[in-house]
Amino acid sequence: MTHKNGSLLIVDDEKNILSALSRALRIEDFEVDVAGNASIAIDKVQKAAYDLLLLDVMMPGMDGLEMLRRLREQGNDVPVIVMSGHGSIETAMEATRLGAHDFIEKPIHTERLLLSIDRCLGFRKLESENAELKRRAGATNGLLGESAPMRELKERIALAASAQATVLIQGERGTGKELVARAIHESSKRAAGRLEKLNCAAVPSELIESELFGHEAGAFTGATKQRRGKFERADGGTLFLDEVGDMPSAMQAKLLRVLQENEIERVGGGDLIKVDVRVVAATNKNLLEAIDAGEFRADLYDRLNVLPLRVPPLRERKEDIPLLASAFLRLACEVNDRRGKTLSDGALKQLGAYDYPGNVRELKNLIERLVILTPGDAVTEADARAFLPIGGGGRTGGGYYQPDRPLREMLEEAERDLVLRALEHNKGHITNTAAGLGLERSHLYKKMKSLGIKRGE
Repeated sequence: MTHKNGSLLIVDDEKNILSALSRALRIEDFEVDVAGNASIAIDKVQKAAYDLLLLDVMMPGMDGLEMLRRLREQGNDVPVIVMSGHGSIETAMEATRLGAHDFIEKPIHTERLLLSIDRCLGFRKLESENAELKRRAGATNGLLGESAPMRELKERIALAASAQATVLIQGERGTGKELVARAIHESSKRAAGRLEKLNCAAVPSELIESELFGHEAGAFTGATKQRRGKFERADGGTLFLDEVGDMPSAMQAKLLRVLQENEIERVGGGDLIKVDVRVVAATNKNLLEAIDAGEFRADLYDRLNVLPLRVPPLRERKEDIPLLASAFLRLACEVNDRRGKTLSDGALKQLGAYDYPGNVRELKNLIERLVILTPGDAVTEADARAFLPIGGGGRTGGGYYQPDRPLREMLEEAERDLVLRALEHNKGHITNTAAGLGLERSHLYKKMKSLGIKRGE
């Protein structure tokens, strides 16, 4: 049985046992360290990462079980095999309860010990693999949807995550481009590193270089101390550049050089600093048009667009709306301390008929508005219709028209929206609203009742 690249710490107060076990385990290609008591061992464990501890129970001062208890309380889950020359069922049970993987009685037989170590490290490896699979499977959980466009996007995210090349995510506002970037990072080998984010449109052009590359003390007015930029903080991880199409031209050239050379220079500094960063960029602009207009560098586009991803707008995956709406409904109820609400079939029909120029973000905001402002436990069709933007916001065919829908329903919807908008304009004042619409007060009341509009709505 051959073991390689495994690091073990043996903790025992008997020098002959430390010597014998060290010699036997080094022959089996283990890297072995020793500690003569529990205090020394805890100090070593805090400074170095071991694959496994061999821990004696009976030691002067702090015994092995107390050491194991302290390690677990500190959140250290290093695998432990407990050894004892005074074995008992009670001791073995206590060791197991504290998280020991195995219990071995002294004198230690090498074959028995190696078998226990092999099982323990094998179990640990299986745990790590399962955790990695769960992490990768959960990375796209924030990207809700089972439509064909979303399944294709998730497949492409998995392929992009397995590589190291730059990624360019393109999609309209509110489609979830940042969620895609996070999923790529969390599914990649860089997941243990940091995911740094910079919105290129939100940072003033004179500060964006400092944000990306950092600066030295005194580099400019207000730079009182050295500061690391996004690239340095993301070293070993991922840098997400949102709205990269809005990056100033001068910075585009500097970003291109960093992508080519993998090194940065702080503002006001003269030293080149090597960085290992994967760049994922996103934009809602058509960069090819920006290139033609002289607003974006073609060579930077080529460098970023190695792995292109397109996030579909919500209107192209309307079958996902019920799933998204239900998830946002639960979240909005929880965040706003509202009783659990439901969406009626009619409300879902109304939500599905709208085209959402603001995409998933607009749907989320609309659901939260419905949760807060509708009084009943169920969001009705009338509620949904009342809160959807006037004119249908880009429904297929434009205006209020929807194919295969009766004219009476479309006229009623238009009339309801217009009355609601008039009430909103007049801050709910019935007399002023009636006057503005050229109606008698009594006629407006009847109209509101027939359209399902409540006072104060």
